[in-house]
Amino acid sequence: MAYGKSIELFLVNGSPDSIITAELSNWNGKAIKIPRIDVPSCTRNDIMQAGVYFLFCKEDDGTEAVYIGEAENVKERLVQHIRDYQAEKEKYYWTTAVIFVGRDLNKALIRYLENRFVEIARNCKRYEVLTKNTYRNTVMKESQIAVMEEFIDNVKILISALGYKVLEAVLNTPTQNDSLLDDEMLSIEIGNVKANGKVTTEGFVVLKGATVNEKTSDKSLTAGAVKLREKYFQDGYVKDLVLTDDILFSSSSAAADFLLGYSVSGPRTWKTTDGRALKDLEASTV
Repeated sequence: MAYGKSIELFLVNGSPDSIITAELSNWNGKAIKIPRIDVPSCTRNDIMQAGVYFLFCKEDDGTEAVYIGEAENVKERLVQHIRDYQAEKEKYYWTTAVIFVGRDLNKALIRYLENRFVEIARNCKRYEVLTKNTYRNTVMKESQIAVMEEFIDNVKILISALGYKVLEAVLNTPTQNDSLLDDEMLSIEIGNVKANGKVTTEGFVVLKGATVNEKTSDKSLTAGAVKLREKYFQDGYVKDLVLTDDILFSSSSAAADFLLGYSVSGPRTWKTTDGRALKDLEASTV
């Protein structure tokens, strides 16, 4: 059963573009979101504690990446990242760090957290994960693991609330508060294209295993849709004209355009198992 959560956000310098702290009620952990340019001069004690951190990067082509790490003094480690980039030891440039600290975190615990966060981020596949190696065999008590797994659940909430869905699956398990649209499976069967998909809070997800039309109508599709189609093919999301992973699209029409290779109305094309169009399903919920 899902329960409501209370999050306290504090704009340290009175600006949303500077340092922000985020805390959940009844949890001793804390998130600190800090721009790269503010790290060297920051004198906050909480970023000098043991913790885990996420460094967010964005490439010129729009690709989003994240480096996930741990340190017994997070500020010192972030400064070292900056120096390594200046010395050309690191190739990626991060703009924002999100740090998580908590009472009684030690080296073993933060190593466990780092490894789990890397695993989760890779499975979610929203960001390219830049972390190469983690400590996979940290020895911990059963009780410590339980506490850290709860820590992870709280981090998932806070980091998403701060705008980074790096630990959130594209297709989440429905909750009791989800609408009819969230529960309904939709499909397309046109020519050689057969696909299932679902409406989500972020757009429309086409499920792994869908078949895709090989041809693209450049005249029918927008330039952006053509480029997106090429990107997914090149990035390995399509193999032998079959989707290898779930893919999130901005709308049902964008999803249908990608699958068919030409422009269509998503609300009219996606249908339920009993033949109702998404358009009609949406109308029934208003």
